Amino acid sequence: MDDLKLKSTARELLFFCFCLLTLSGKTLGLPNGSGVVRVVVKEGSDAFLPCSLSTKENVESELFDWKKDGRKEIFFYVGGLHYNNGRPGQDQQFKGRVSHFQDDLKYGNASIIIRKTKVTDSGDYTCDFPRLQPRQISHIKLVVGASPEPSVKILNQTQDVALLQCEIRGAFPKPTVEWQDSAGNKLPAEEPQVSERGGSFYIIFQTTVKKTDNYRCVATQEEIKHQIYAETYVFISEKLFEDTCSRGDVTGWLGGFVLGALPLAVLVLLVATKIITVRCNKGAAKQKNRKKNKRVEESNLQAPPGSCAQENGFCRAHSEEV
Repeated sequence: MDDLKLKSTARELLFFCFCLLTLSGKTLGLPNGSGVVRVVVKEGSDAFLPCSLSTKENVESELFDWKKDGRKEIFFYVGGLHYNNGRPGQDQQFKGRVSHFQDDLKYGNASIIIRKTKVTDSGDYTCDFPRLQPRQISHIKLVVGASPEPSVKILNQTQDVALLQCEIRGAFPKPTVEWQDSAGNKLPAEEPQVSERGGSFYIIFQTTVKKTDNYRCVATQEEIKHQIYAETYVFISEKLFEDTCSRGDVTGWLGGFVLGALPLAVLVLLVATKIITVRCNKGAAKQKNRKKNKRVEESNLQAPPGSCAQENGFCRAHSEEV
C-alpha cells in the first residue's frame, strides 16, 4: 500500500516539474520534444522560423544549431561564427538563402529566415541549444505550398457525351481533386492518375458528362487551407423530344400521325381520280357527237332531190321550184 502511494506521489512530482518547464518556455530533451510550431508559406516567398528563449537571456556567446529532418545542416552558430561568415558544413540546398537576426541574439532570439522558399524546403526543422541546462529543442514544421491553377479541356465529344480532363502540375501539399457541376454537385469520375516529381504532385483527373452545363475542376489543399478551381462550358445537343417524351411516346405519336394522315391521302386520291374520270367522259361524248354530225352531213349531200334529209335524227322535206 505504501509502495503505491510513493509511486503516485512520484508521478505527481514529475508531472509538476514538466509543467514548470513547459511554462518557462524550455523543453526537455525528449526524442520528439513538444509544442511543434507550424509555418505555412507560399512557394517563392520568405519563411520565418521562430526560436527564442522565454528568459530572453543573451545567446551571443551560445551555440545553437538548425537542422532539417534531423540531418541537413541549415544554420549553425557558435560564439559569433556561422555559415554566412566562413564556417563550412551548410547543406547545399540552403546556401546563400538562410540568415539570422544578429542584433536580437542578446534578447535570446535565435530565429532564422529562409528566403525564396521552394517546395523541397518543406519538412521538420529543429532549433537546438545543446549546451543549455536543461537542453532546449524547438520543433517547427515548414510547409511550402504550391497551388497551380488546374488546366481543364474537352478531350472528346459526341452528340451525347463529352470526356473532360483536369490536369494539375507541381502542387504541394498533395491536393484532393473533384469535378463539380454548376450547382456544386460532385460528379462521378475515374481514379486520378498521380505522380510525384521533385517533391511536387502531378495529377490527371477525368470525367464523362452527358448534359449541357458549366463544369469545374476543384483542387483543395486542406493542410494549407487553400482551394482553387478552373471551369469549362460543355454543350450537349438535346435528343428529339428527350425532355418531354420517351422513345415509346415518340413512336406512338408518329404512328398516330401516319394513321391520321392516311384517310386524308386516300380521300384526295379519290377526288383526283373522280375529276379525271369526269373530264375523260366529257371528252369522249364530244368526240362521239362530232363523228355523228359528220355522218349526217355526208348523208345529206348524197340524198336525191325531194328525198327526206335527216338532220339531228329527223326527216326534213326539200322543195324545188319549177
